[in-house]
Amino acid sequence: MLLILAAALWAMPLSGDVFIMLDKPAPPEWPQITIKPAEPLPGKLATLYVTDITPWVHVRLEVTDTATQEVRRPPLGQVQQTPVGWEWRWYFEVPEAASYEVTLFHDCDRGCKRWGGKSFSNTANENRRLNVRRPTKLCAVFPNPARAWHGRSAWIVELTYAQQAESAYWGLDDLARRVVTASQQGHRVLLRIEYDQNQSIPPPDDEVALTTYLEYVRRLARDARFQDVYAFVIGSGFNSQEHNAQSADKPVTPAWYARLFNGYGTEPTASDNVLAVVRAENPRVRVLVGPVQPWVLDADGERPYAIDTPWLNYMNTLVLLLDEAAQAHAAAGIPLAAPDGFAIDAPGNPDSPKMAGLPLAQEPQTDLISTHWHGAQLGFRIYRDWLDIINSTPTTQGLPTYIIASNTFGADAISPPTQNYPDGWLTTALAEINGQPQVQSLCWFTDHFPFSPQWHDFSLTNPQGHMAAAAAEFEVLLSEK
Repeated sequence: MLLILAAALWAMPLSGDVFIMLDKPAPPEWPQITIKPAEPLPGKLATLYVTDITPWVHVRLEVTDTATQEVRRPPLGQVQQTPVGWEWRWYFEVPEAASYEVTLFHDCDRGCKRWGGKSFSNTANENRRLNVRRPTKLCAVFPNPARAWHGRSAWIVELTYAQQAESAYWGLDDLARRVVTASQQGHRVLLRIEYDQNQSIPPPDDEVALTTYLEYVRRLARDARFQDVYAFVIGSGFNSQEHNAQSADKPVTPAWYARLFNGYGTEPTASDNVLAVVRAENPRVRVLVGPVQPWVLDADGERPYAIDTPWLNYMNTLVLLLDEAAQAHAAAGIPLAAPDGFAIDAPGNPDSPKMAGLPLAQEPQTDLISTHWHGAQLGFRIYRDWLDIINSTPTTQGLPTYIIASNTFGADAISPPTQNYPDGWLTTALAEINGQPQVQSLCWFTDHFPFSPQWHDFSLTNPQGHMAAAAAEFEVLLSEK
């Protein structure tokens, strides 16, 4: 055919040169992913081959069962150099549901970057598109992986520690499996980031600890496995001695927290604060101020609130300082320096003497006003005191607020939920919060924590005593149309 074409062109009365351009094949896309056998049976071992011209390091493979959204971590793979480039090989058990996806990451020592992926089911995307869930404000802290959510898109609270990044359960890899599974099931994840156990926030003026914490936050914000996290919650209970074990003689102050969070007291151009780090790495994730612990006398605030109590003064001082820092950044032309919202704790208090003669299940809709503490709320409606403070400054007014811990172990704390939970309390609490558009979630602490008996009296998964009523109520509220 080429000879005929050349002869025809030679015979034509044309001058000049003629070039015949043949199509050049497109360069291959990397990485290239294949599986053997080509159609492995569910439950059997398969081998995944990955080739690339770049010798990526700290690589990782995750296999996701698209039917259950369970994320599985296969054994470590093998790597070898080839004439083409590099080849990685993983052996893994194919999920029982033949619909699954593999996702590859590299540079996981600094925050996993997505490398590539492939679906081994023609229906995976369609199933995910059809999996529409109805939203609810209900939420579980440490959710049971086997929990049935009855078609609801709920809230999930998870926790991680900067000083335990490589440890089991609290570390990044185990955390990522839980977070990815929850996100793929349609839930919104609130990820609480602490410095260490019993030290929620880096000790004041400890620049080494501050750098460690910020680098961990940066790693989380950069890691592709956490890109769907709804919000980062920065610390919790940092006004209590319990959460200042490493700095007992110098506990976290509102000023230090605000400095860590959005750079209070530093130059507006400074980037060594949480908001600057997260905005630079992942501007989609929200950053929430962590909850001040209610009814704690360990720390006070320099700027008293109208209701003069240590915990409310601390919160009031913190909000004012965050507002001042946000306004200073705005005046310097730097946007997005205010929090995206607040996380709060709102425990119930059915043990209160003020509930005598009243239906205990109505405690969430009952004002438990303290005369000793100048009118402070001593029950579930502590959330209203928190809201009043949040709504008192220009940059925090009206910000979304999330109850990330609630149960019936409150201010009087006479007995745990296994002994004091009144049937109907959770239903009343949810009705109260559904009437508050600024409050987005109501999280029961806790659902499932099999690693320690510490929270057995609070567990929805293994209910003991009166918790059986709470667990049944949680199920009913999820399944209601």
